[in-house]
Amino acid sequence: MITSTQLELYQTEWCPASHRVRQRLTELDLTYTIHQVQVRGEDRTALREQTGETSIPVLVADGQLVRGEAAIISHLDSHFLEPPEAEEHRAKATMARQKQLERECPPLTAATA
Repeated sequence: MITSTQLELYQTEWCPASHRVRQRLTELDLTYTIHQVQVRGEDRTALREQTGETSIPVLVADGQLVRGEAAIISHLDSHFLEPPEAEEHRAKATMARQKQLERECPPLTAATA
């Protein structure tokens, strides 16, 4: 397992795959640099110049490109040990998502005639 590496994530805040990758990075207690990319693929010049890609997420791990959510998470899981507090991070994220859903989708009440 790797103990130290430089990680850079090319992503957007609105991308669900990017969110899941960030969540895994947090669970693994890894420090990384985030590069926000343009919304439209054709406008992602910096991403294309640095990685040759226009799709996100892309992780650069010590110069190695890892493309796509599944490949990134697989790479992280095979190179880093999960710390004991990872489960606490997952539980906290689940509670936060539940609270957000409750705020955004209040329960329906029966209609009265």
